Amino acid sequence: MRALILVMDSVGIGGAPDAQHYGDQGADTVGHIADACARGQADSEVREGPLRVPNLVAMGLGQACRLASGRIPPGLDGFAREQFQFGCASELSRGKDTPSGHWEIAGVPVPFEWGYFPRTRPCFPAELIEQLCAEAGLPGTLGNCHASGTEIIAEFGERHMQSGEPICYTSADSVFQIAAHEEVFGRERLYEVCSIARKLIDPLNIGRVIARPFVGSSRRDFKRTSHRRDYSVPPPEQTLLDLAESDGRDVVSIGKIDDIFAHRGTGRNTRGDGNNALFDATLKQLRGLADGGLLFANFVDFDTTYGHRRDVTGYAAALEAFDARLPELLGALRSDDLLIITADHGCDPSWGGTDHTREQVPILALNATRNSRIGRRTGFADIGASVAAHLDLPPLLQGTSFQGIRF
Repeated sequence: MRALILVMDSVGIGGAPDAQHYGDQGADTVGHIADACARGQADSEVREGPLRVPNLVAMGLGQACRLASGRIPPGLDGFAREQFQFGCASELSRGKDTPSGHWEIAGVPVPFEWGYFPRTRPCFPAELIEQLCAEAGLPGTLGNCHASGTEIIAEFGERHMQSGEPICYTSADSVFQIAAHEEVFGRERLYEVCSIARKLIDPLNIGRVIARPFVGSSRRDFKRTSHRRDYSVPPPEQTLLDLAESDGRDVVSIGKIDDIFAHRGTGRNTRGDGNNALFDATLKQLRGLADGGLLFANFVDFDTTYGHRRDVTGYAAALEAFDARLPELLGALRSDDLLIITADHGCDPSWGGTDHTREQVPILALNATRNSRIGRRTGFADIGASVAAHLDLPPLLQGTSFQGIRF
C-alpha cells in the first residue's frame, strides 16, 4: 500500500470562485487549450486536430472540467471508468503561486499574505540591491523589474556576459529571480548569490528566490537550462511529507518538490530535464518505493515551458505526451496503491500577460474512495488528508479525506 501525488504544474480547469479578485475571471487553461485545438488553432508539426488525452478522460478529466466550469471542453467527452474517481478543488491560500498550491496539497494552506514587489522600474528596494552587491561581490545588477524570464534574458543576456552583472527580476508571484550564464558567470556562483539573496529578503516575506541559469552566446540562442533551483521559505506547519518522514516512511520527491518544501521531509529527490525525463524518474523510483511509502512529483514543463510563454500548441502537445505515458504508470501500480493526479494553479496560455491564473484544479484518483465521488472541494488540503488516511499516517491539521473522515 503506497501513495503517489502527481502535480501537473499549472493545469487548471476553470476560474476559481474568487478569480475576479485576481483579474482572472474567465481563465480556463485546459478548456481554452481544447477550444483552440478544436478550431485548428493549435496544429503544428508535432500535433494536430482536437485535444487527444484519452487516458486522462478515462480518469475523469472531462467530468472534472464540467464540475469546475460547467462544461466539458471539446475532445474531453466521456465518463470516468469505474476504478477512477474525479473531482475539482478551489484554493484557500491567497496566492496563485507554486509554494501555496503545493503546500496546500500537502495539508498546509498559506494563512498569510506573501510579500510582493511593486510594478515599478526599478521594483526592488535600493538598499536590498546594495546589500546584495556588497555581500555577493557583484559589480551591479541588471533588470530590476517585472518581466518574462525568456524576454529579460534576451534583453540583458549579452550585457550580462560582458559586465558580470546578474539579471534580477520578479513577476506577479512572490519571487526574486536571478538569471546568469552557466559558463560565463558560473552556476555555483549563481547559487551562492541566490543563497545570499534568500537571507536578505526574508524580512520582506518573499516566498522564493529562484536561480535561472542559461546558456548560449547571443540573444538569438539564449536558452534556460534545467539547473533551476528554488530557495523557498519552509511551510509554517507540518506537511504530509513531514508526517511521512517522522513516521519512518519511504519518501521520494521528483522534480522541484524538494525546493518547494525547502528540502524538509522530501526524502530522496530525483530531477529531470523536462516532463518526459520526470516521468522516467517517477517510474524508476516507483519500482523501489517501499510499502507505506509516498511519492510526490511535479511536472514543470506545462507551466514553465508553455504556460508562461503563452504557447497554446506546445501546451496541448505536452498534455498529449503526458497522457500517452499514463498506461505505463497505471501498469506499474499495485492493486492497493493510491494515485492522485492534480495541479497547483492555472497558467492559461490564451490569457493576457505571462503570469499564473487563479483556477480550480482537477483531482483524478485511483483507489481514493469506493462507491463515492470526490466532487467539488473547497481547498486542496483534502488531497493530503486523503493520502494520510490511505497510508494510515497521523491526521493533518487541515483537510477532509475523500472518505468523509473529518481531519
